[in-house]
Amino acid sequence: MAKQLIKGNEAVVKGAILAGCRAFFGYPITPASEIAEAAAYYFPQVGGVFLQAESEIASIYMLYGAASAGIRAMTASSSPGISLKMEGISYLAGAELPCVIVDIVRGGPGLGNIAPSQGDYHQIVKGGGHGEYKLITLAPNCAQEMCDLTMLAFELADKYRNPAVVMADGFIGQMMEPVEFPQPVSSFPDKPWALRGEDADQFRLITSIDLEPEGLERHVLHLQEKYAQAEREEVRFEEYQTEDAEVILVGYGIVSRLLHSTVDEARAKGLRVGLLRPITLWPFPSRRITELATRVSAFMVVELSNGQMVEDVRLAVAGKVPVWFYGRMGGVVPSVEEILRVLRQQIEV
Repeated sequence: MAKQLIKGNEAVVKGAILAGCRAFFGYPITPASEIAEAAAYYFPQVGGVFLQAESEIASIYMLYGAASAGIRAMTASSSPGISLKMEGISYLAGAELPCVIVDIVRGGPGLGNIAPSQGDYHQIVKGGGHGEYKLITLAPNCAQEMCDLTMLAFELADKYRNPAVVMADGFIGQMMEPVEFPQPVSSFPDKPWALRGEDADQFRLITSIDLEPEGLERHVLHLQEKYAQAEREEVRFEEYQTEDAEVILVGYGIVSRLLHSTVDEARAKGLRVGLLRPITLWPFPSRRITELATRVSAFMVVELSNGQMVEDVRLAVAGKVPVWFYGRMGGVVPSVEEILRVLRQQIEV
């Protein structure tokens, strides 16, 4: 297919359709509303279903029902809407239902504003709902990846029978860039557990309830084994100029693009700086950061938040070298010059 100049939010929808998604349930919210708008336009064209629910809570349980039937299905929202969906997300994880959830992050807490933010890291990566569960979390940094990582999210959701999240800041959702779309997915995994409206369904029960403590413990242990497999097999990250770096910058989403330019500017000034960009926020590239910590002088984490991912970097570094942090909040996005100034200040301390 020829390249198309489109918003990241629209690239999500086209990627989902190419991945075989045929059901979308959602409720509009800025800066994610273009996802629902595009889904309303494109899903019926491919024989799919678009349904605007009466609320975010309703939409997440509609997603539960569609996923129970084995359909590739999705929802999308922004930060306050994701908060409302959290109980249902925990139910989806507990029932082992594959689906995709898109979070276009905006400023908070509360209603906050509609400017780009990364303040949902804890809510998504750490499992904002109740219980011991994990969400496969992918962080695109361009419109192309909004398509590609949405398609990957469906593959990983089915592989692990688990909800997968595409988490992007409002900048990535709203910016327009050329996107080259891949060929549609043509084969899908069998789902013998799914409800089909058949007589055999009376012997199937898709639920997250297990009233016996020992039974629930066995189920949760099973989930932990699945998560451990994902941590072994699904970690994704990107490195830039880390081979001889003395300081490594860490950031995701729109921040990673700023940090890429910061590395170039720093190198031009004689500073040996590199970049590590997590693509999977969970599973997190902890092992690679641990390896790098044995040969660099420091890490500097930059986030559009008060410092949430920095906790995972510090855990991976385990005190071997300093981990500096620089964050902006409320939808404020730092400039390359600003980041470079802070970096130089840290190096000179």
